[in-house]
Amino acid sequence: MGSEGAGSGASAEAIGRRTRQVLERIGEACERSGRRASEVTLIAVTKTRPLEDVEGVLAAGVRDVAENYVQRALERVAEIGEGRCRWHLIGRLQRNKARHAVGFVDWLHALDSEALADEVGRRARAVDRTIQCLVEVNVSGEASKEGVAPPDLERLYAHAAAVEGLAVNGLMTVAPLVSDPEEARGVFAQLRQLRDDLRSAGYAAEHLSMGMTGDFEVAVEEGSTMVRIGTALFGPRSA
Repeated sequence: MGSEGAGSGASAEAIGRRTRQVLERIGEACERSGRRASEVTLIAVTKTRPLEDVEGVLAAGVRDVAENYVQRALERVAEIGEGRCRWHLIGRLQRNKARHAVGFVDWLHALDSEALADEVGRRARAVDRTIQCLVEVNVSGEASKEGVAPPDLERLYAHAAAVEGLAVNGLMTVAPLVSDPEEARGVFAQLRQLRDDLRSAGYAAEHLSMGMTGDFEVAVEEGSTMVRIGTALFGPRSA
């Protein structure tokens, strides 16, 4: 959920070159939309990639790394050591895994229920941490997608914003897989509007986590502040 990228290792040189290319494309998309490139965070989705790929992207200067699953993320932290990057959990978090997640995660992208907000907040308080959170919205309405429906967003957002131990500051979505990234523009624009509506209602809502390899330039043009990239950094999946 919310990520991409798998396969065998790529060379550090290739990862460095692809990272520069992705950053250039982000910069160009920002220029087209009158934004600064510094407004967009590149998140490397390492998922099933080998350790050398993670090391390669860190060597290329990326400081935000994402995993889908708590157990895999814990393994990653053990592999590369603490303090070298910010950890993003972008897949659906089961409540019974929250106690493990709050020990390492910096950003939780897929907050999708009041019960999860309560559990993450309770576990975060127990270890004296505050977890940065984004509420996941199922903008497209696809049955296969997680996230709150747009009409129910403000209720969940208000609840989560009041939970001690959470710092809720934006929204996340996963656009449908489409052959033409322009087809995803409406989804990104709708998420931006939902974020703006929350701001108008007085909520803290700075961030938009939207855009992956196939559509991140359109997402940036529509206001994304966090793009979740796997394949464009590490190369295509192996057969």
